[in-house]
Order: sequence, then C-alpha cells, then structure tokens
Amino acid sequence: MPNYSDLTTTIAAQAKARENVLPVRNESCRSKFLFHRAPTQKVCLFFHGFTGYPNQFLPLGKALFEQGYNVLIPLMPGHGQAGNWNRDRPTPLPTDPKVYQDFALHWIQQAKALGQQVVIGGLSGGGTLCAWVALEHRTLIDRALLFAPYLSGNSITDKLFIKLSNSYYGWGGNPELAIGYTSFQVPALRLFLDLGTQLLKRARKTPAAPMFLFSTEIDDSVDTNDHKAFFADALKLQPKCWYHCFDRSYKVPHTMMTIGEGNRWEGILNLMVKAYVGSDLTWTEVEEIGFRLTQGKTFPAIVAELGLSKRVSPDLPAMITMMDKAAIVQSRNPSSLDA
Repeated sequence: MPNYSDLTTTIAAQAKARENVLPVRNESCRSKFLFHRAPTQKVCLFFHGFTGYPNQFLPLGKALFEQGYNVLIPLMPGHGQAGNWNRDRPTPLPTDPKVYQDFALHWIQQAKALGQQVVIGGLSGGGTLCAWVALEHRTLIDRALLFAPYLSGNSITDKLFIKLSNSYYGWGGNPELAIGYTSFQVPALRLFLDLGTQLLKRARKTPAAPMFLFSTEIDDSVDTNDHKAFFADALKLQPKCWYHCFDRSYKVPHTMMTIGEGNRWEGILNLMVKAYVGSDLTWTEVEEIGFRLTQGKTFPAIVAELGLSKRVSPDLPAMITMMDKAAIVQSRNPSSLDA
C-alpha cells in the first residue's frame, strides 16, 4: 500500500500521462487535483458537464480546498480531446453508460484513499452520474451535489429529438476558440436521458445517499419540474436531501458553476455548497430554522434552541438567506395567503 504522498503524486502523474497521449484541447481540459499534505476528513470528487471540462469545478474546488478538503476533478471519458471534430469525425464521447459508471466507481476508490468521507458532485451529465452513484452505491459516499443534473430534456420536443435522432449536433461558434466541445453525436447525450429516466423511477422506491440538488428557473437544457419531483421522492426516503432553485431574477444559467460561464452568483453558490458539506441537518430542520427566522429570532438563538449548534456550518446563514421563507410560512399556514 503506497503512502499518502506517493499516492497523490501517482494520481496526478498518471492523469497527466494519459492526457498527454490524447492530447487534450487546452489546459482547462486537464484533470485538476488539489491535495493537502495529509489525508483529510472529507474528499471532494467532481464530474464536469457533458461536452465540458474540469475547470468548470475549479472555483468551487478551490473554495472547498480552503475548507480543508482534498479535491479531485478528473477529465470525463471521451471529453476534452484535441481534434478536428465534425459529422464525419465525431467527438469521441461514450454512448455506453457503463463507461461513465465504471469511471465514477474507479475515481471514488481513488478518493477514498485520500480521506475519511467522499463527497461527489457533478454538473449536468456529471450530475446525472452522481445521482446514479447516490442511488445505486450510496454506501460509498457521504453525500452528493447535483448541479442541474440532466434527468430529462427541457421540452417534449427536446426529449423526442434526443430519444429518436442519431444525428450529429453542434451549436455554432468557432470550435478552435471553445474550451470544451461544440458538437456531439445525439446518442452520446441520449444515454443520460435514458439514465435520468431510470433514476426518476428509482428515486421513488430506493433510499439514496444525502443529496443537494440545484436548479435554475431559466434552465433551457433540462426540465426543472423533474428536478423537483426527483427531490420530493428522494426526500421521503432520505431526510438529509436539500433542494434549491435559483429564481429567474438571478439569471443563473444551466452552466452554473463559474462566472466565466455566466453565473455572476458563483460565490453564493459556493457558500451554499459549503453549508451543505459542513452541516449535518435534515431538510425539515433547515426549513424550521428558516421559519423561525421569519418570527424575528436570530440565527444563533434558533440553532441553540433546536440543539443544532454542533451540526451547522458557519456558512449555513448564507444558505438560509437564499431560501424562499415566505413559501415555508405559507406551507405551514395556508390561510396566510388570504391575510
């Protein structure tokens, strides 16, 4: 069994060697690792978005590294490869979900050797992969962070196109200037649609690891109603699931991880993640804190009253600030809507 220093060195060196052979499109597509000098209490493992790249998780990764966690952001299979991709020479994205699933389980084992608990997170297709782990291999992880997971398309038309088409799809622009891919074979996306459909059904009857699911009202890539349904079903069997949907006034896009990809509230998102990773609360307890804040009580007084002081993160007040507390009050007192 290699010692910790040798292990971290080997992980980084092997990833670099693999990516040199590809080669990668640019440095943003290289796997990123943030390692402390010794194993950490929690290890954060992130899976970037479909056609995306590891740097999508670098700002959040750095924020969690500063919290004392080791961070791994590996390049997803078939992604980030340099080449002149087109209809005749399509981007080499997997069309078999097992490729991604084996990849996820491999990296979870790598992460487990670097600390006590593994926290996974993923954007879009990477979020779908995390949901699969949370439902099918929940004992391997402490919790999962799902950022706009691709559980279904945004509309019936989108779903039918992805389900039935075998075409090659691109969204214009200069591929040479793009960081990640700008085109893909539709069957490469279809596997996430199929997996998402399975997960929506599984969540109704299978207990999951704790999950925090993030949505945005202006998402034009996924169906946020399915996000809400997935959360509601998962919560019934796993009380430590959380959910937040950014109001459309925040203009948070599907690619919500960084300022560079359109989310000027990147810092708030990172605070909310730190609140979840650093707390040990059920959703009912979080809502109770939010409800009592509407009664004029202070956050420290509330957590003391509830006996939660040792189970809350210093970042939880930021999370509570983002909650729709009026909706919490209404759910407890429907008649208040008529007042």
